Amino acid sequence: MDIFKKNFIISTSEQETLNLAEKIAKLIKPGDVISINGELGTGKTCFVKGLAKGMGISQIITSPSFIILKIYHNKIPLYHFDVYRLDKLFQLEDIGFNQFQYGDGVTVIEWGDKIGELLSFDHLQVIFSYYENKKRKIKIVPHGESWVKKIKNIEFNN
Repeated sequence: MDIFKKNFIISTSEQETLNLAEKIAKLIKPGDVISINGELGTGKTCFVKGLAKGMGISQIITSPSFIILKIYHNKIPLYHFDVYRLDKLFQLEDIGFNQFQYGDGVTVIEWGDKIGELLSFDHLQVIFSYYENKKRKIKIVPHGESWVKKIKNIEFNN
């Protein structure tokens, strides 16, 4: 599938969502940023689990909803943010968000649409929404030339 013609895919299962994330994980490098958005329960943390697996991280991945950030150490570290509960952007700045975002790992932000102005220009936006019969619609939006090039060559199943 040409992601730029269709601009979204339909995931019929958690496994398909994991598989998509694993494919994207094969393309990431230190300094990459991924913003994941969507309603509660649409698959954001599931997607992060697939990214982690694709990066070779064997730790159990859980949402950092109450602690804001979880760090998973690996050859390339994964910085997993959940900003759902943040009221003000300065709270994220206070924990050194930019040091992570421009650091030596991959930064993934659940509810990234809440902090749009802090995001690196060059990032991948993944938007989840409910679809018919427990399926999920996943929109992939590359921002910046490097993500456009990376995503252009991914083979999608539907």
